[in-house]
Amino acid sequence: MKTRAAVAHRKGRSLLFKTGVVAAGSLAAAQATVIASLAGLDWWKHRNRKVREAPRPGTFTAQVEDSELNIYTSGDSVYDDMLESINGAQESIHMETFIWKNDEVGQRFLDALNAAADRGVEVFVIYDGFANLVIPNSFYTFSDKVHVFRMPAVRRKWWRGLLRYSGFNHSKILVVDDNIGFVGGYNIGSMYANQWRDTHVREVGPAVWGLRNSIARVWNEGRHPEDQIEWVPPQNWDPEVRVAANLPVQLVYPIRHLYLSAIERANDHIWITTPYFIPDQQILEALIGASKRGVDVRVMVPKDSNHILADWVSRGFYGQLLDAGVTILLYAASMIHAKTATIDGEWSTVGTANIDRLSLSFNYETNVEIVDPDFAAEMEKVFKADSEHCEILSSPRWRDRHPMARFAETVLIPLRPIL
Repeated sequence: MKTRAAVAHRKGRSLLFKTGVVAAGSLAAAQATVIASLAGLDWWKHRNRKVREAPRPGTFTAQVEDSELNIYTSGDSVYDDMLESINGAQESIHMETFIWKNDEVGQRFLDALNAAADRGVEVFVIYDGFANLVIPNSFYTFSDKVHVFRMPAVRRKWWRGLLRYSGFNHSKILVVDDNIGFVGGYNIGSMYANQWRDTHVREVGPAVWGLRNSIARVWNEGRHPEDQIEWVPPQNWDPEVRVAANLPVQLVYPIRHLYLSAIERANDHIWITTPYFIPDQQILEALIGASKRGVDVRVMVPKDSNHILADWVSRGFYGQLLDAGVTILLYAASMIHAKTATIDGEWSTVGTANIDRLSLSFNYETNVEIVDPDFAAEMEKVFKADSEHCEILSSPRWRDRHPMARFAETVLIPLRPIL
């Protein structure tokens, strides 16, 4: 015979379970309502938004060891120089990209790569399949001399580990003749050339080795040795320009550590630009800790990005940051897509990784890390120029936002790990 205590315990557990189910259902319903409302708001904004050209601070140059580095803030400029490099290639081209639009710019790249292969240059191309699902397959008509890998979002070995075999290829790299390399936030497409504010870097010299090697590691994974990109030796064992590249298939994610290590070293200023700011707890605490010890921490994000849901999830962090003295800059002139940081006038990074969970813990990404005061000085010029187009978010203004905005931010907190 069951005791009254046992019956009561069972009823209590049942009640807790039902309560949990109801709460989960209510949260899901609230999230669905918020997401639907944001989607509607985003549609309305895009319908009524005028197309504007993004500001272009210019092109900046620094000599780092034996390599010349250029910082591009104009898509037209970086595309022209990338295509000039492809057209002048003599031996090899290695390219990796995320979005590749079937427009005029996309066609120029396709034609240039095919022409290079047809004249005897060895061409390797990697592009992401999921990011280009809306592009007709007929657009990607490569010469049979081009080595092509369209990376699917979920590969056939996904059952061996979802994290290993499902990362998006978010890198944007071009390496020509092992001597010229480009990396940064620019995807390939006309819209990105003049409507988005982005940042790319060109390296000329031995610093290019890291970019070439990062493409080779992605290409060579699981391939027969005769189909792999051959290894070449670096010219410098301890360079001032280094590459950190995520390789999900090996569960390697060094870019997150790159940021954490640099933030923890900061003693004067940290200036970060990112289009999507959804930090994990460790990066959030590192930024807050730096600000509390007197470091000038500034985070620049779009006032309105192309992903409204990511914007609203990001806003859930603003209160903590503002309370800790972090400056939040809302870039208002256009969509800013740059993924950069510069710290203490010494350390800088430019690359493809956002400060969010997808980039730091899931995607194939590539960042260059430069420890050089001259390069950092040029990066600071770019940040200051972009700051002129920003609204500074103040704590009192943020605290006075509408209660419904607070509700939406709270409801969206559980989505942080997947954005």
